[in-house]
Amino acid sequence: MAEVFVSVLIISGIAAALALILVFCESIIQNYGPCKITINGKKELTVEGGKPLLSSLRERKIFLPSACGGRGTCGVCKCKVLSGAGPVLPTETPFLDAKEQKENIRLSCQVKVKNDIAIEIPDALFFIQQYQVTLTAVEDLTYDMKRFRFELTEPAEMEFVAGQYVQITCPSYQQGVEEVDRAYSIASDPKDNHFIDLIVRRVPNGICTVWMFDYLKIGDRVQMTGPYGEFRISNAQTPMIFIAGGSGMAPFVSILHQMKNSGSKRKAEYFFGGNTVRDLCLSEQMAKFEKTLADFKFIPVVSRPAPEDKWNGQTGLVTEAVKRTYTDVSGYEGYLCGSPGMIDASIKVLMELGMAKERIFYDKFA
Repeated sequence: MAEVFVSVLIISGIAAALALILVFCESIIQNYGPCKITINGKKELTVEGGKPLLSSLRERKIFLPSACGGRGTCGVCKCKVLSGAGPVLPTETPFLDAKEQKENIRLSCQVKVKNDIAIEIPDALFFIQQYQVTLTAVEDLTYDMKRFRFELTEPAEMEFVAGQYVQITCPSYQQGVEEVDRAYSIASDPKDNHFIDLIVRRVPNGICTVWMFDYLKIGDRVQMTGPYGEFRISNAQTPMIFIAGGSGMAPFVSILHQMKNSGSKRKAEYFFGGNTVRDLCLSEQMAKFEKTLADFKFIPVVSRPAPEDKWNGQTGLVTEAVKRTYTDVSGYEGYLCGSPGMIDASIKVLMELGMAKERIFYDKFA
């Protein structure tokens, strides 16, 4: 028995010693020391090496867009890396086409700063700020969607263009959940720049939506950054087709507010899809926009209405409703917001009906 006990002690001691050696070696290997990030050939940052480029920039208050919070699943956090990044990683290639790879475009969340590195980013990103906000109201829109209103406290205002989005920081609210950022389109009136409204659809087991639905309370203070994105209506006067589903409603609420504020007379028809009648939302607000805007029509579409719903509106897929309504949209612009699958299907239908690809605008959130 004593021999067994001694053997266990020896084996445990060897294992502990090996673990210490591994930790020591890892600390040496991954201790890259101070590294320099040169941005656009004119701005230099000194950061501690070993971290992803995305988070290294964030620590210095330079915020690149990232719809997935830096987990390598959205492909949004792209920037040009001129030197110091090493070869493209397998985790990047699904999000980079041949042209982007040739132009040294990389995913900043996957590039680790191991030595001096030179990058290029749009100058507009230097103006993105971090905000302290307070949750002041929560409104149920459907069985799985809510509208969250945040009051800006520090800074107290955010100037944004209807169609843009923010990234909200979800804290570590329970064991095993790391802090993450998630992107949500702004759903509020641009002239009310002391507040930010977000329309959020609950994702089963989604880290951020579980926090927002189950843990976030009125009066809680959180962080967000923004505004991000180039999604917005053009200055042209051509008629527009809006297509959305679920929380894709958000940017169009903001856009319709902007059209109302500016007295826009542009024609706009808005196709909003839901699986069932209970997936539809903000019908009353859309009816108000129909009354106040010069040429706006809201067209809800239900793919699978139940008999008890007594639904008399459009049915089927939202793209099928578009095809039933138009034969030629070559003179239109298209604006889309929703799941990647819905956006791809909408692009296909609009192009089949004659719309030029360069006239179709969207932000695709994975």
